[in-house]
Amino acid sequence: MYYLSPELFFPPVDQANRDGILAVGGDLSPERLLLAYKSGIFPWFENGEPIMWWSPNPRMVLFLDELVVSKSMRNILNRNSFKVNFNQNFRDVIFNCQNIERDGQNGTWITNDMIEAYCKLHELGIAKSVEVWQDEVLVGGLYGIDLGHVFCGESMFSKVSNASKVAFIALVNQLKATNYKLLDCQVYNPHLESLGCREIDRIDFMEILKSK
Repeated sequence: MYYLSPELFFPPVDQANRDGILAVGGDLSPERLLLAYKSGIFPWFENGEPIMWWSPNPRMVLFLDELVVSKSMRNILNRNSFKVNFNQNFRDVIFNCQNIERDGQNGTWITNDMIEAYCKLHELGIAKSVEVWQDEVLVGGLYGIDLGHVFCGESMFSKVSNASKVAFIALVNQLKATNYKLLDCQVYNPHLESLGCREIDRIDFMEILKSK
């Protein structure tokens, strides 16, 4: 494991350990965060821990044409009971991602420092959000890092059934329309798999990330 100095540097991702941890330390400056995502690396740690930088192998991704929208979900979308915005309430989205209760999870990895760091990236046009509304109430959303050809998803939240799926599908449709190559979902979970995401080798992920 590499211990970062103040120098703006990350080791090659193939030096990550078996769990995917590549480095420890550094800071959450916009410059370091952007370098991390461009290098296939992301921060993931909890309050009281040092900053930990990850590059897991395999990598969970969505090839945009492989999005799975169930019949029941299509029916929900056709009802138009949700309104979707992009990049209008970034801070509210990340705050809800921090505070939403999740089954089997105590606490959150989205620290207050993380919120401020990603809000700075949003001000720079790098971090983006999707907001889902129902009856003028923010009920779901997601946020991530936009690299121009790959979108790196960070977290989602849902206060009513299917709201996060609506955000995810809206994002994928927008990415498809603007010729993005991939949605990076970082690590496996069954919810993502149900939407069509799958694991690929880190080498393959890096090839796509480095191509433009």
